[in-house]
Amino acid sequence: MNIFGMGLPEMAVIAIIALLIFGPKKLPEIGTSLGKAIRGFQDATKDFEKELKKEVNQMEAAKPEEGDRAEAKTEETTEV
Repeated sequence: MNIFGMGLPEMAVIAIIALLIFGPKKLPEIGTSLGKAIRGFQDATKDFEKELKKEVNQMEAAKPEEGDRAEAKTEETTEV
């Protein structure tokens, strides 16, 4: 098991230190708060990614239209 570049022994040491610092009563509350914060970050990241893809798709859809306009302008200048 390798999470964030840490193995099981490192995670166990961190858990023991957290238990000593915060105590057994506060640790579940901290875990819940941390879980909610991570979930909120994931949701925000998904929303950002969805909006970014939407904008890229809109730009790609508009790009051929702009190319058609540029071709029409060059045809007009060559006819003159």
